[in-house]
Amino acid sequence: MISNKDASIKTIDAGTEEYKLYTSLVRGEKGKKSIGRGEASGIALAKTYNGILASNNYKDIAPYIEKYNLRHIDTGQILVEALRKELITESAGNDIWKKMLEKKRKLPVNTFSEYLTNRKKDV
Repeated sequence: MISNKDASIKTIDAGTEEYKLYTSLVRGEKGKKSIGRGEASGIALAKTYNGILASNNYKDIAPYIEKYNLRHIDTGQILVEALRKELITESAGNDIWKKMLEKKRKLPVNTFSEYLTNRKKDV
């Protein structure tokens, strides 16, 4: 994705707009609780560079998605897109999902297949 320019690597340098936002999020903005460094850096970079925030932690990031009008995707959406583009199979999606659950990542259901089934019901 990086070589195709679909994604890029950015840093958060002291004194920049994204650094100021990052530190305010980690410390906690007025009236809002502080959030983790990963979510804070993702929000700061997405806002500064008009990017897409990729996170499964919707509970913590929801107020900032709205406040900064951020585009947001999660693991399920990323895997669905990879499946649609035939970059992975459903079985490979299930393997990725299982490994994420083993690492204690929060996902809405137990398998990628279940995610796909629930998604079809919502359409």
